[in-house]
Amino acid sequence: MDRENSPSALPSKPLLRTLHGEAQWPPPMWLMRQAGRYLPEFRAMRAKADFLTRCMTPDIATELTLQPIRRYDMDGAILFSDILILPWAMGQSLEFVEGKGPVLGAIRDRAALDRLDPGRVAEATAPVRETLSRLRRELPPQTTLLGFAGSPFTVACYMVEGSGSREFAITRQMALTEPALFDALMDKLTEATAEMLIGQVEAGAEAVMLFDSWAGLLPPSQFRRYVIAPTRRIVERLREAYPTLKIIGFPRLAGIMAAEYARETCVDALACDTSVDMTQMARMVPDDLTLQGNLDPLILQAGGEGMIREAQAIRDAMRGRPHIFNLGHGVVPQTPPEHVAALVQAVRDVS
Repeated sequence: MDRENSPSALPSKPLLRTLHGEAQWPPPMWLMRQAGRYLPEFRAMRAKADFLTRCMTPDIATELTLQPIRRYDMDGAILFSDILILPWAMGQSLEFVEGKGPVLGAIRDRAALDRLDPGRVAEATAPVRETLSRLRRELPPQTTLLGFAGSPFTVACYMVEGSGSREFAITRQMALTEPALFDALMDKLTEATAEMLIGQVEAGAEAVMLFDSWAGLLPPSQFRRYVIAPTRRIVERLREAYPTLKIIGFPRLAGIMAAEYARETCVDALACDTSVDMTQMARMVPDDLTLQGNLDPLILQAGGEGMIREAQAIRDAMRGRPHIFNLGHGVVPQTPPEHVAALVQAVRDVS
């Protein structure tokens, strides 16, 4: 068992301490998609290999994860990978098409579902675990290594639809009209997600994050069934294996359901999207729950004094409670790297 995840260990890293419920000033920070196309060194690596190859080649994935750490000394380094590695590892076809995004062989019937094999996941994702092992050796001693996965509902959206979408109407219709089939898919994903994350922790991840990017598409009853319930099962499974493991949940665009999500799933941190008023959310959740977020990525792209004021307002509003500074979604590719540097300086400037 990893030292930081053993029962007797006291966390030594700022981000881990915050995930254990300690309020720090200034707060630790990292950014979703901090390893991305806005960095020239990332674009140079991108030209050498397609996306899936980059995810599954430890030399490349390690380098891409480290790039923003070298530039900005972030408190967290999140594994360079993708939420769709899991369905690919189970045997679903996956291709990333330039200008279109992911294209998968759509899961629309029981035969297609039965062809998915969770037993393939451990072997198929061995390169991801190798990347994590390398990162634990190469990261600065104060940087927390984050593993992650897509939450079952969001991953199911892509698996059923066969591509990205604004509404994922086919997926939502399946949940309504073929609930037994959709439940079977969700069950398979829930178990496979938990096992994949356990493998990530075994390989070196010190905390993990669950991305439910499309949670906000669901009405409350389905949100409870397809977002809260499977997330709770994953959290329970992870805690059986690693009782002190810290878990961040990101139910994007969940609105007021986010507070119920945090309470019912028992995640250690609630990542807040751009639409959330952090001060109001802080009043809706327990004082010892870590909040993460939530600067608008477009404000970061715009930069300037407006960005600095907004970032410091979020930071200052959260003073006195456990808070990890982050964005409300990922860094957009058009963001000037110097704006990220200015943001890091603004958040850490407490003079």
